[in-house]
Amino acid sequence: MATGTVTTFEASLDRLEVDWTHTTDDGLGDVLREVATEPAVGTPLPFEATLPEWVNTDPTPHELEMATTGVTAARLGVADYGSVVLPSTPDGAEPVSLFPDLHVAVLRTSDVVPGMGEAFDFLGEAFRDGDHSSAVLATGPSATADMGALVRGAHGPKDVHVVMLDE
Repeated sequence: MATGTVTTFEASLDRLEVDWTHTTDDGLGDVLREVATEPAVGTPLPFEATLPEWVNTDPTPHELEMATTGVTAARLGVADYGSVVLPSTPDGAEPVSLFPDLHVAVLRTSDVVPGMGEAFDFLGEAFRDGDHSSAVLATGPSATADMGALVRGAHGPKDVHVVMLDE
């Protein structure tokens, strides 16, 4: 992806108070050790990078409830909004990104697109081809001001960290 698109994505993440890190496939484990807390749960990554053994990829409901970090693959990053696109999976692994206080989204820098138009083009094709039946577009930490003051983590993670895999 164009350097300008990734720079825009980084600026959008900064605006949302979302931390981000660049690494390589080989460096992912070291970065996760720095940003994640245990117990951690995750979903297998569809990249060459793999999760370290201390990230539980087959949690029980109790282990999911106790987890402080959830690590998931993001299929796309949307530069203009700082959003990550989390595709649905046949086993319904999406709660890994929602229950823990920290969500770590991992994506390739080549999967950052400029805007929603490009994201919808990609998703439309994926849906038509049957690759996915739904996706979550997550933009920053969960927050609500329904009852007055802004509260983070009311309906999902309090913090988000995006790890971009440079290729």
